[in-house]
Amino acid sequence: MQPDKFYYDNKIVRNFGIATIIWGIIGMTVGLLVAIQLYKPGMNMGNQYTTFGRIRPLHTNAVIFAFVGNAIFMGVYYSLQRLLKARMFSDILSNVHFWGWQLIILSAVITLPLGLTTSHEYAELEWPIDIAITLIWVVFGINMFGTIFKRRERHLYVAIWFYIATFVTIAVLHIVNSFELPVSAFKSYYLFAGVQDALVQWWYGHNAVAFFLTTPYLGMMYYFLPKMANRPIYSYKLSILHFWSLIFIYIWAGPHHLLYTSLPGWAQSLGVVFSIMLIAPSWGGMINGLLTLRGAWDKVRDDVILKFMVVGLTAYGMATFEGPMLSLKQINAIGHFTDWIIAHVHVGALGWNGFLTFAILYWLIPRMYGTQLYSKKMAVFHFWIGTLGILFYAVPMYWAGFTQGLMLKEFTPEGLLKYPNFLESTIRIIPMHVMRSIGGGLYLLGVIVMAYNLVKTMLQGKLVANEAAEGMPLEKQYVAEGETRHRFLERKPIQMMLVALVVILIGTAIELIPTLTISSNIPTIASVKPYTPLELEGRDIYIREGCVNCHSQTVRPFRSETERYGEYSKAGEFVYDHPFLWGSKRTGPDLHREGGKYGNAWHYNHMMDPRLMSPGSIMPNYDWLITQTLNTEATADKINAMRKLGVPYPEGYEKKANADLDKQAIAIANDLNKNNIKVKSDKEIVALIAYLQRLGTDIKVNKTANQ
Repeated sequence: MQPDKFYYDNKIVRNFGIATIIWGIIGMTVGLLVAIQLYKPGMNMGNQYTTFGRIRPLHTNAVIFAFVGNAIFMGVYYSLQRLLKARMFSDILSNVHFWGWQLIILSAVITLPLGLTTSHEYAELEWPIDIAITLIWVVFGINMFGTIFKRRERHLYVAIWFYIATFVTIAVLHIVNSFELPVSAFKSYYLFAGVQDALVQWWYGHNAVAFFLTTPYLGMMYYFLPKMANRPIYSYKLSILHFWSLIFIYIWAGPHHLLYTSLPGWAQSLGVVFSIMLIAPSWGGMINGLLTLRGAWDKVRDDVILKFMVVGLTAYGMATFEGPMLSLKQINAIGHFTDWIIAHVHVGALGWNGFLTFAILYWLIPRMYGTQLYSKKMAVFHFWIGTLGILFYAVPMYWAGFTQGLMLKEFTPEGLLKYPNFLESTIRIIPMHVMRSIGGGLYLLGVIVMAYNLVKTMLQGKLVANEAAEGMPLEKQYVAEGETRHRFLERKPIQMMLVALVVILIGTAIELIPTLTISSNIPTIASVKPYTPLELEGRDIYIREGCVNCHSQTVRPFRSETERYGEYSKAGEFVYDHPFLWGSKRTGPDLHREGGKYGNAWHYNHMMDPRLMSPGSIMPNYDWLITQTLNTEATADKINAMRKLGVPYPEGYEKKANADLDKQAIAIANDLNKNNIKVKSDKEIVALIAYLQRLGTDIKVNKTANQ
C-alpha cells in the first residue's frame, strides 16, 4: 500500500499567529492604561468611553479571547494536523473561523467602550455577539472533528483529548451562561436573578479559566514541549490520570468565588472541597511537563524557548496551588475583593498563558517560514524583561492585597474600626499600583520586542503555506486482545467527547439544578419590591458605566463589614436583580447599603467630581451624566421583559411606567434644587441617584460608619 501524499495548511496557523501578536499588544496596552487609571483617573482624558469601568472588560476580553483565543487556535490547528497526519477538514471553514473570530473581537472593541455590556465577568458581550460566538465555535468544532474523522493516525494523542474537552465544555458553559431575554438590539436581561445568576456566572467564570485558559494550553504543552525538548512526555499513565481527574474536579470549583455570600452553604462547601482536590491533577500536569525535561537541563540553560516553557509551567503550578488555598474560608475572608486576587490571576495569565504562547510563537514561526529566528539575543531579552515584568506586577499586588485585606479588618483596642473610611486603604496602596503599571509596561515592552523579532524572521524567510506530508491510510481495526478500555477510547473521538461531556455535566447538574429549581433555596422577603422605572433605568446606567468593576454589592457576615457598611446581605434581597451585581473586586467601598446614607446633593457632587466629597479618591469624574438626557423610549419594553422574567410588575404597568418615572425624577430634581443644584429631571444623573438611594433599603439596616 502506497502512502497518501497531502499538504498541511500553514497559512491558517500563520494567520492566527499574527492575530495573536497584534491583539496581544492591543489588549496589554489597554491593560496598562487601565492600571494607570487606578492612580491617575484623569488618564481617561475626560472621555466617558475610556473610563476604567468601561475599558477594564475590554482589556479582559482582548487578552482572554483575542490574545489567548487566537493563540489556542494557532496551536490547535498546527498540532492537530500533525498528530492526525491530515490537513484540516475544510479550508473554507478554517477561514470562516479565522475571520469570524476577528469580527467578534472587533465587535467587543466597539461595543464595550460604548457601555453595551451584560456585566457578567468574562461574558460582557451582548446577545447578538453571543450568538455569533456560538456559530463560530460550531464552525471550529466541525472543522476539528472533521479532521479527526479523516485522520491517518488511529491513536488520539493526549493533546487531542484536551482539545475535545475544551470544545464540548466551552459550548455548555457559553450556552447556559447566555440565557438572556433581549430587550433591544444591544440590551438584554439575564434569565436568572440574584443568587441564581451569581452561581451561574461563577460556574461559567471559573470554568472559562479552566477550559479556555487551561485545558487547551495543557494540550499544547503535551504536544509542543516534547517537540521542543526532543524527548517523549514523561508519563502516559500520568497523562490519563491528569486529564480525567482535572476535567471532573474543575467543574465543581466555581462556588469558591462566592464564599460568605448569600449562596446556600452546601454549594459553598462543595466549591471549597473540590477546589482543594484540584491541587492534585493540576500539579500532576505540571510535574508531567517538567519531568519531560529530566536529563535535558543543559539544553534548557541554552535554549530560550525552553526557558519560556519552564517558567510558564512553574507559573501554572503556583497559580493552581494558590487558587485552592484562596478557596479556604479563613484565607478567602482576607483575600477576596482585594488586589491579592489580581496578583493571583496575573501570575497565571502572564506566566502560564503568556510565556507558553511566546514559546510556541518562537518555535513555530521560523519552521513555517523555513528559516532561523532573526535574533536569539532579542528573544533572551524578551524572556528576562518579561520575567521581570511579572515580578514587578505580581509582588506589589500581593503586598497591596495583604495591606488592603488586613486594614479593612483591623479594630482598635476599644473595639472600633481602625480605618472606618474605605478610602484610607485605597490611598495606602497607590504606590503598589504604580509599581504594578511599571511591571505591566516591562511585560508589554517584551511583547513588542518579540513582535519585531518575529516580523524580521518572517521577512527573511518565505511562508511554506502548504507543507508537504505523507501518511498511510487507516485500515479497519478491531479491538485488540488485552486492549485497555482507555486505549479503546483513545481511537473513538465521539465516544471520548460524550464521556467528557458526562464527566463535566455531573458536577454541573449537582450544583446548578437544586439552586435554580428549588425555590426554598432562595427565601423571599415580603418587603423587597421591584425597582421603580426610574431606578431600573438608573441601574442600567450603573451597568453601562461599569461601576461593578470597582464596587461590590454584597455585605459579608463579618463584624468588620457590618460595622462599616450595615446589615449583611440576604438572598431574598436580590430576587429581582437581573443581572446580579455582587462584583469581584473592591477598588471602592461596597454599595449594597448605600441607600439613604447620603443626600441626593452628595451623590450629585460626588459624580460630578469625586474628590469634592472624598479627597484623594481615584474615581473618575462622571460629569457627562449631568448633561446627557435619559433615554426612556425603551422603558416600557424593559418593564415587559422584567415581567416575563418573573418580576411582579402589574399587567399593563408599562403604559404608565414613564409617568411614574417622571414623577420620581421631578421629586429628586426638586430636592437638588433646594441645595442650589440646578438640574433638569430628565438627566441621567437623576436616574442614577434614584438607583443608588434605593440600594439596600428594602430591609431595615444598621447605622454605619462613614465610608
